[in-house]
Amino acid sequence: MAEVINMPRLSDTMEEGVVAKWLKQKGDKVEEGDILAEIETDKATMEFESFHEGTLLHIGVEEGDGAPVDALLAIIGEEGEDISDLIDGKSDSDSSEEKDSKEDSSEDKEEEASEEASDDNDDTSEGEIPEGVEIITMPRLSDTMEEGTVASWLKQEGDEVEEGDILAEIETDKATMEFESFYSGTLLHIGIEEGDGAPVDALLAIIGPEGTDVSAFLDEAKSGKKSSGKKKSNSKEDNSAKEESSSEDKKEESSSSSSNDGGRIFASPLAKKMAEEKGIDLNNVDGSGENGRIVKKDIENFKPSQKSAPAAKKEEKSSEASAPAVQTYTPAGEESFEEIKNSQMRKTIAKRLSESKFNAPHYYLTIEVDMENAMASRKQINEMPDVKVSFNDMVIKASAMALRKHPQVNSTWSADSMKIAKHIHMGVAVAVDEGLVVPVLKFADQMQMTQIGANVKDLAGKARNKKLQPKEMEGSTFTVSNLGMFGIQEFTSIINQPNSAILSVGAIVEKPVVKNGAIVVGHTMKLTLACDHRTVDGATGAQFLQTLRTYLENPVTMLA
Repeated sequence: MAEVINMPRLSDTMEEGVVAKWLKQKGDKVEEGDILAEIETDKATMEFESFHEGTLLHIGVEEGDGAPVDALLAIIGEEGEDISDLIDGKSDSDSSEEKDSKEDSSEDKEEEASEEASDDNDDTSEGEIPEGVEIITMPRLSDTMEEGTVASWLKQEGDEVEEGDILAEIETDKATMEFESFYSGTLLHIGIEEGDGAPVDALLAIIGPEGTDVSAFLDEAKSGKKSSGKKKSNSKEDNSAKEESSSEDKKEESSSSSSNDGGRIFASPLAKKMAEEKGIDLNNVDGSGENGRIVKKDIENFKPSQKSAPAAKKEEKSSEASAPAVQTYTPAGEESFEEIKNSQMRKTIAKRLSESKFNAPHYYLTIEVDMENAMASRKQINEMPDVKVSFNDMVIKASAMALRKHPQVNSTWSADSMKIAKHIHMGVAVAVDEGLVVPVLKFADQMQMTQIGANVKDLAGKARNKKLQPKEMEGSTFTVSNLGMFGIQEFTSIINQPNSAILSVGAIVEKPVVKNGAIVVGHTMKLTLACDHRTVDGATGAQFLQTLRTYLENPVTMLA
C-alpha cells in the first residue's frame, strides 16, 4: 500500500519548508534510510531520509518550492500502483482510517469468538484525541538530533500553559535548550519524566482544556494500537509504527527468519538490518511486538543472553575431571564495571568521527615552529591594560590568514564537486564533560587577536554551561584543536567534516636548538595538519604550513 510522506517539522520553529534538492526522482527505487531530499528550514538546510521502501511514485513539492509542515511531499509505494485518490486530495489520515477499518474488519472475522475483540469493535471511538487537545512530541532541536533527554520540566501536570511559555529544558546531542509551547491550555499529561530520554517525535506531553480525560488515548498508545485521532505527523516514530503494524501475512517472507530449530522468527525489516549490523543472533532476542515480533527497540535494548552458559559449564566440568589437580588460587579482589549511559552528545561524537575517519582519506603533515618571537610579542601585548591574548588566539589568527593565501585548504568535498569557501569560519574544539563541541568564529580572518580571544572565551563558557545554540556550532570551514595546555607535545586529530583539514596544536617546549651554528636554549611548538586527500594534496598542505609558520615566527605580520 502506498505511503504518503508529508513535509516534516525539522526544527522547533519550522512552519514551512523549501525543497532545496531532490536526491531521488520519480520512478526511482527507494530503500529505508535513503536520503530523499534536502529541505531548507528556518534554521538550516537538512537531509530528509525515507522510512519506507518502494518506488517514488509522486513528488508533491518541486525543487525550489515551499510548502507548510504536513503538506504532501511525496508518495512511495509499489511500482505501477494507482495513487490518483491520494494525489486528488485524500489525506494520509483518511487512508490510515481506511486501513484501520479494513484491519478491524479482518479482526472481526478472525476473532469473532473472542469476547475481548468483540468489546473493542463495539467501541470504535476509544482512543480518539478529544476535541481541543494537542499532542506535543519530542522536537528535533538540531539537525543531527535523533533522541532527546528531558533535563527539567518548568511546568507540571495541572499547570496552566500560555502560548510561548517554556515547557521544559531538553538536552540534545549538542546543547541543553529551552522548549516553548505553541499552545494554550492545561498541561494534562507528561509523557517523559525528568532525566529520561526518548526518540524524536515520541509523546512528550498533552495540553488541552482543564479536566479533559485523555486516559483512553494514553491506554491505546501504550497498548501499541493505532489511534483514530486527529494528530498529523510524518515523524520517524509514526512511520516506523505504520511499518511495523502492517499485515504479517503480506510481509511474512521479508520480515521473518529461520530459527535454529527450524521455526520462523518474526522480525521487522529494520530490526533484521540492525541485528545484522550489530552481529546479533535473532534466536537470542525476545520480541515485544505483536505475536512476539522483534522490532527496532528489541535490538536496541538487547543484551547478550546466557543461553549457552549451561553447555559451557558442562564442558568446563568435563575438562576439570580429566585435568591434573592444580592448586587453587583465590584472588583478593573482584572484577567490576561501572556502566555509564551514553549521552546524546557522546553518541553523536562517535557517529560523526567514525564517518569522517572511515570516509575521508586522512594524511598528516607536521612542522616545528620557533616560538621565541611569538612569546615576546604576546608578553608585550598582554602588558597593555585590559588585554589578554593566548597562544591559541595567535594560532587561530595565523591559520585564518594562511587560509586566505591557500583557499583550497578551506574547502569541502562532495561526490559531484569540490566547494572552496570564500569566507573563513574557524571551528575551535572545546572539551566539555560529555566530550567535545566545536563552536565557530565567523569571518575569523577579519578579527584582531584580542577579538578572537574574547569570542573564544565567551563561546567556550557557553559550551561548558551547555548554553551553545546550534547556529553557534554550524558552518565551520577549518578547525583548530589545541591540547598544548595539557602538556601534549604532538598529536593528530580526526577531520571535523565537512571541513577538509584540522590543525592539532601541541605544547611549547623548552629544548636545545641550533641557531647560527651554536646550540642554544629555544622554545618550539609542533603543529600537525590532518588533510582530506580528496581535496588537499600534499604540496598544498605543506605550503599552507609554511605560510602558517611564517606568521607565527613573525607575529608583527599579523598586526598589519
